[in-house]
Amino acid sequence: MTASLAHHAPWTDRRGTLSPLRLVVFVAILVPGIAIFADLFFGPVRPEPYEHALNESGEWAVRLLLLSLFVTPVRRIFSWNKVIGVRRMIGVSVLAYGLLHLGLYMAQENWNLVKVASEIVLRIYLTIGFVALLGLAALGVTSFDRAVRRLGPAWNRLHQLAYPIAALGILHFFLQSKSDVAQPTIMAGLFVLLMLYRLAVRSGLQISSWWVLLACAGLAAVATSGLEYVWYALATGIPAQLVFLANFDVATSFRPAVWVALAGAAVSLAAAGQQIWQSVRKA
Repeated sequence: MTASLAHHAPWTDRRGTLSPLRLVVFVAILVPGIAIFADLFFGPVRPEPYEHALNESGEWAVRLLLLSLFVTPVRRIFSWNKVIGVRRMIGVSVLAYGLLHLGLYMAQENWNLVKVASEIVLRIYLTIGFVALLGLAALGVTSFDRAVRRLGPAWNRLHQLAYPIAALGILHFFLQSKSDVAQPTIMAGLFVLLMLYRLAVRSGLQISSWWVLLACAGLAAVATSGLEYVWYALATGIPAQLVFLANFDVATSFRPAVWVALAGAAVSLAAAGQQIWQSVRKA
């Protein structure tokens, strides 16, 4: 029994041997959850005791979902096949943080399930979030080898739903954030960057080329600033033009578009560095 459990432990590979990469990712996934519970039980007393934990769990669900979707581009860009081994683990953790998010919301409502259900139906941002969670549940229960074998080619089609689910999760993040949408805007920009990577692959471009990656970073930054402008113009009373112009004032602060550009540029720089290193080794 002990050997069987060790073979299926999240920090071991398919041969049952310890994988340092999987172990690091497993621990990293647990840290936010531990921090959420530590703050909830031992942190400062707040007027709304579950509010902070509720927000944190939702944000980590979106972050980890995007991280899981970036695994395939990372494998293609850096020819790093081993990273595929952590995609399932990250994906299952997204469902875990999503369920924690729902559980904390129910706790905030004093476990009044009738009220929770009615709020989900009546409040559009809760409806969107719940639909995304149902989608995550469908992906979670079909993420294991037996489901992959039973579903066959349909498995790939089902798991393509991760992309619209991510879009719904980000929209939920926007709607519940109200006026301060810096974090959801960054998530939206990274999602755009991800989709640009996918478009580059479908277009036959060499995704590991630094200039392709840099072009994707620039386009994603422009799209991020546009999304932020549209949000402030339509959903708030804050002057959208001033928010847009703040993207060019990096001496004061980095706006979401700048962070997205830096993230994309870092990937491009890393890809260029890898190509140079490989050239030096072959010389």
